[in-house]
Amino acid sequence: MQDYGQCLGRLHWCRSGRYSRRKVGRERRRKLITLALAGIVIGIISSGSGLGGGFLVVPLLIFLGREAKLAVGTAFVFILMTAISSILTHYRLGNIDLRTGLILALGGVIGAQIGPHLMQHVSDHNFKRLFSVLLVITAVWLFANSFTSSEG
Repeated sequence: MQDYGQCLGRLHWCRSGRYSRRKVGRERRRKLITLALAGIVIGIISSGSGLGGGFLVVPLLIFLGREAKLAVGTAFVFILMTAISSILTHYRLGNIDLRTGLILALGGVIGAQIGPHLMQHVSDHNFKRLFSVLLVITAVWLFANSFTSSEG
């Protein structure tokens, strides 16, 4: 009977929030700080490289336990916000070819309507494989082109 009383006491203590709120609050703060710091670093990298940040945000969110489809959709929130900021900064610096950007965007808007529907038919496991292959191909291509670039 005493064990039952202790169990109820612990249950009340946990349900009262004295334990769980503190622990959850600390854990949540740590995750929020980690995400914010990662956002700063990824924002610097993506705005300087033009890569959009999704190639870093998606793996980060998957690493943090998000499902791949949720990671992709969530990454677009990051991409939208950093893209707006980057566009304004690059425009002020004179780094934008508006005509080319708008033509690419037109095709991108069309493709962006198709991609999410296709993703509904790809398992989490296969998405991770496809995304990994895409990242490797991109890395190899960029590395190989770094030796032939005229800008040095």
